[in-house]
Formats: sequence, structure tokens, C-alpha cells
Amino acid sequence: MHPLDWGILVGTLLIIVLYGVWKNRKANSVRSYLMGDRDLPWWTIGLSVMATQASAITFLSTPGQAYADGMRFAQFYFGLPIAMVILCVFVLPIYYRLKVYTAYEYLETRFDLRTRTLTAILFLIQRGMAAGITIFAPSIILSHILGWNLAFTSIGIGAIVIFYTVIGGSKAVSQTQKQQMIIILAGMFTAFLVCVYKLPQGVGFSEALGVAGKMGKLNVVDFTFDLENRYTFWSGMLGGVFLFLSYFGTDQSQVQRYLSGKTLTQSRLGLLFNGVFKVPMQFLVLFVGIMVFVFYQFTPAPVHFNKANILDLQNTTYATKYEDLDKQHQAIFEQKKVAVYDLITAIEADDESKIQTAGASVTSLLAQDKEIRKEVKELIAANNPDADIEDNDYVFITFVMDNLPIGLIGLLLAVIFSAAMSSTSSELNALATTTVIDLYRRSIKTDKSEAHYLAASKGFTILWGLIALLFATTASLFDNLIEAVNIIGSLFYGSILGIFAVAFFFKSVGSKAVFYAALIAETIVIVIFVLNNLGYITIAYLWLNLIGCMLVILIAFLLKGLDRKTMLG
Repeated sequence: MHPLDWGILVGTLLIIVLYGVWKNRKANSVRSYLMGDRDLPWWTIGLSVMATQASAITFLSTPGQAYADGMRFAQFYFGLPIAMVILCVFVLPIYYRLKVYTAYEYLETRFDLRTRTLTAILFLIQRGMAAGITIFAPSIILSHILGWNLAFTSIGIGAIVIFYTVIGGSKAVSQTQKQQMIIILAGMFTAFLVCVYKLPQGVGFSEALGVAGKMGKLNVVDFTFDLENRYTFWSGMLGGVFLFLSYFGTDQSQVQRYLSGKTLTQSRLGLLFNGVFKVPMQFLVLFVGIMVFVFYQFTPAPVHFNKANILDLQNTTYATKYEDLDKQHQAIFEQKKVAVYDLITAIEADDESKIQTAGASVTSLLAQDKEIRKEVKELIAANNPDADIEDNDYVFITFVMDNLPIGLIGLLLAVIFSAAMSSTSSELNALATTTVIDLYRRSIKTDKSEAHYLAASKGFTILWGLIALLFATTASLFDNLIEAVNIIGSLFYGSILGIFAVAFFFKSVGSKAVFYAALIAETIVIVIFVLNNLGYITIAYLWLNLIGCMLVILIAFLLKGLDRKTMLG
């Protein structure tokens, strides 16, 4: 990488970190360190909420998701605006009235300490694992660029983020996320413009759209009701709404962001800002992936995007077979390129018969190329059973490193690292807050000084950072990182949301009923997930959010008698 790119990358990140630490230099109490001073305006809250969710995974994995699967993933976010409105109307007023540190404090008021503790633990498990993946994602970049060992790179990145979070606290997280989101949006828009600019002469934006549409990449909305299909309108509007209600309404990494607002109105405006602008932002990121796909129809793409895996095949018994597959891949590319130009000509002439013929040819060649890529992955796995053979997460970074001009590479890398820092730091901050407020100060050390709890907050930040690093070493087992984060969330968010739904809307249900309902529901969700992975049943992971929530509510109603018997006794 050119020294100018290194300068832009390091300079951008250093300025952001120093600014955040300086803004929170006077934090000398638990409330100030964990919650800030609750003086943030709505635009800072909105950008902070967006930045917390928009991790490095979003800008590494989502373009790769679009490259492989088109725009279907956009349906995942269709329920987001609805969820934001529901939270603004029903949830935020309760949190502000009670002046809570965490979302789980409310549950003790409504139910009991046991229910509060269980919900906090469920959050800590899923968010601790997700934090590991957000650390792993940017590690892919450095390992890809510098040829470093992926595990050691993850440890190095994690150590930097842990240091920044421990020093800065909550206010530093929120303040830096404004700058990070500006850099992120500017960088992704620049990548989109460069991708369109680098299309061959005679192929403009409209032609690229036509090619993407005829090749099935602009499949934004699917109205079929299919539990096996991960991304449909219905999974987004039902499973997605429940996922976002739980994520933004009960996940401390998000609750902590908007509870830092000056007033209830400022927090509401911040959440609505996120609901309005998050969907277009996600469309932009996905669309960058679509443009990268079109770009590689005219420019040769690697047969496998993870260069480290290909280097490992050299000088092995599999090298000759790989070279043969690579030649086949290049031959198919040349045929496909001709077929794509034929498709453009047919589209411009509005000749439906030729469009069908050229489209069928392109589809056939894509299928052949897919089989060759599959064989290359099998070679990689045969050579090294521990290798990460899934390469979708390497698509966008390969495009950036191979095709962007000097200076812009540094900017795009700053985008991805900024996203990693913002999301991971807010996650670690939220994990420490929940551990200290809901477990340590409430049930373990109940009568210590303010200085003790401040030190404990920093200690638990370090501990959760180390746990996240441990989980980061297993992140390569997932096919796609953006899906991995949402799968982990879907395993726990449904049950957590069910507990809060009962607390908010079903006043006749008591603490025992909801506690046992949550345990039973969570067990059922995990069993469904395991059976799905083993192939006994087929159900898309987004539906687990709806299933978990509904199970908690229904079982809690069935168990209402437990609390009645206790009161009678």
C-alpha cells in the first residue's frame, strides 16, 4: 500500500480517537463514564445509533452479500422504520421516566431481580459473541493487505479498540461516531462513483443497471411467503420488525446511545432519524456491491477472492489442478464478457427475443463459473482443512485494493476501521455497563465507593474485550459475517423482546411466569436452530425473533397461575 494511503488511514483514525478521548477527559464518575452527561442533541444520537449498528461487517460483508445474492438482503431492513416508531411511542417514555442506566433495570421494577438478571445475562452472551465478529471483520483487511496471520491480526485490532474504549468511556464513543459516520458515508459514495467510472467505454450507469437487472441482481422485493427463504418482504416486516424492536429497544449497546440525549424529544428524534436514513444507507452499501459485480463482468475477477488461500496452494500437489481451474475460469470470463455485451445490445434495441437468448447464455456461463469456484474451494479445503474457504467477505476489499487510486484506498480503509471502532467500542461499553449495573453492583458488591465502581467498569471493559477476542478466533467458521451477527442476535433477541413485551403490555403476568417462560422459549429457539443446522427442519433465522417473542408471551400466559398461587400462599 502506498505511503499516502497509510498516512490518510492512520491520520484519520488517530484524529478520531484523540478527539473522543479529549471530549471525555473529565469523566470521573460511574454515570459520566458509562452514560455520559446526557446532553447530546438528536443528530448526534441519530448518527451514533447508526454508527453502532454499522460495523466494519456492514462495509466488508454487505457488498459481498450483494455480489453473490443481489439486493434481497435489503428486505431485512424494511421493518426498521416501523420498529423505531413503536419504540418512540411506547418504550422511550418509560426509560426516561425511570431514569435508568440500563434497559434491564426496568425489569426489576416490573418483575423481580431474578428476571432482570436473566435478561441481562442473555444480552451479555449474544452481544459478547457479536463483539468478537466485529473485531474479526477489520482483521480480514490487514491480513489481506499485509499477509499477516488472521488470528494475530484480530488480537492486535482488539487490543487497540479495548484501549480506546477503556480510556474514553461512553461520551467518547458517542462523540467520535459523528465523525465516523461522515467518513463512512463519504467513503462508500466515493467507492460507488469510482466503480461506475471504471466501467468500460460505452457502458454507463443505465447499461450497468440493465445488466444487473437481467442477471437477477436487483431482486429487491420478494412477496412469496416461504419460511425457508431468509430474505423476503414478510421475513423483513415480521421477523425483522421483532429483531429491530429487540435490538434497539432492549440491547444496551443501542439503549445506551439514545439515553444520552438531552431530553425525551431529542432521543425520539435521534431514533426516527436512524429509522429514516438507515434504509437508504443500506441500499447504498448493497448497491456498491451490485456495481462491483457488474464491474467484474468486464474486468477479470479472481477465481477466489482470498489471495492468502491461493498462495497456500502454490508449490503443493494441488497447484496444477488449481492452474487448470483458473484457466477454465478465465476462458468462461471471456465468453461471458461477449454474452454480456450482446445482452446490452439487445436491451438497447428492446429486442425481447435476443434479451432472452443473451440472458440465458450469461446465466449458463455464471453457473459454470460457480462450479469452478466451488472446485477451487474444495482444493483449498483439501490442502488446509482449517482454511476459511468462504470468500464473499473479501470481494469488496479486493476491488478497493486492486482498482481504487492512491489516496482513496486509504480513505476506504479508514471507513472500514472507523466502523469497526465505533461499533466495537459501543458494544464493549454496553457490556461493561450491564455487567456493573445489573450484576456486579446490584448483586455482588452492593456497598462499594464510586471510585470502586468506576475502576470495575474499566476492568469489565477489558474482560469483555478479551472474551470478544476469544470468540473472534472462531468467526471464520461463518459463511458471511453480516449474516453471522444477525443469526447470533436472532437466537436471543426474540426471548429478550418477549420479556419486555410482557412487561410493557401484559400487566396481569407476574415474575415467575415470565421467568420460566423465557427459559423455556430460549431452549426451544436453540433446539429449532440446532435442528435446522442438522437438516431436520428448514426455517430462516429471522423467524426465530418472532418465534422466541411469541413463545415467551404465550407460555407466560399459560403459567400465570404460578404467580397467583404464590400470592395466595
